[in-house]
Amino acid sequence: MSVLDQNIIDLAPPRISEAGVADYIALLKPRVMSLVVFTALVGLLIAPGHVHPVLAITSILCIAVGGGASGALNMWYEGDIDALMTRTQNRPIPRGRVTPAEALTFGLVLAFFSVMTLGILVNWLAAGLLAFTIFFYVVVYTMWLKRWTAQNIVIGGAAGALPPVVAWAAATGSLSMEPIWLFLITFFWTPPHFWALALFRNDDYTRAGVPMLPVVAGPDATRLQILLYTIVLVAVAVAPWGFGHFSAIYGVSSLLLGGGMMWLAIEVYRHRTGSAALRATRNLFKFSILYLFALYAVLLLEVIAQGLAKVLW
Repeated sequence: MSVLDQNIIDLAPPRISEAGVADYIALLKPRVMSLVVFTALVGLLIAPGHVHPVLAITSILCIAVGGGASGALNMWYEGDIDALMTRTQNRPIPRGRVTPAEALTFGLVLAFFSVMTLGILVNWLAAGLLAFTIFFYVVVYTMWLKRWTAQNIVIGGAAGALPPVVAWAAATGSLSMEPIWLFLITFFWTPPHFWALALFRNDDYTRAGVPMLPVVAGPDATRLQILLYTIVLVAVAVAPWGFGHFSAIYGVSSLLLGGGMMWLAIEVYRHRTGSAALRATRNLFKFSILYLFALYAVLLLEVIAQGLAKVLW
């Protein structure tokens, strides 16, 4: 290349971003964010005492933005992996709609303002927990665990389990056993949920070199781990009722939903090959989403019912 050609390149105008609003929304991982918002909302509403509506809305928005920041920073770091996987190759960075630098800046700005806003307007315990959640998801899970160990989902699941704890802290300025139970339920729910996905997306993870459990230990070992973690999950989900923290309505609901999870986990363990195995893993993955949503929904409906009862009586 001649000096003239190099000078022409150096003087060329900077690349104009092709990203639109939809691309930046995609960076936030809206489906994951919706789960974060819902679990946080339940954690906020079941907390004792009264929270001013403005502070409640501020808390949920900050947790949602913090979750979105985690998603954007995750996509920034995993652009190379996303490009190799069918499930993620249409994300904004692999498609060239958003540059890694843009995603990094976007994520850092959202993370900073979500934590600072929560701290200044609500309380610093909640802000500290939100900052830790973002750090754990981006640094511990995304940058370290995901490419290093098959236990990435197990340990990294702590980040996804923290939103109701953050919300409880925002409402009360303290912690208690109720949000800890919610944390444990989501924490033990994460491995069977994601390992079911990993079983029928095994080719994706193999091609990308991500050491998910099916890639490292094989499908049969993964099926056993799914069953074992499901047993623990069902026991942990029922435990708050036994210890008197949640109501009998919740307890019965957790038993019924847990029975569904157990049945589907057993089906995954039994069916090892062919269409039956694929169907079993897909069914467990789909039901696991309903399972977690329904458990939290029962708690939310109880709060709403109690509020209506106070108004009517």
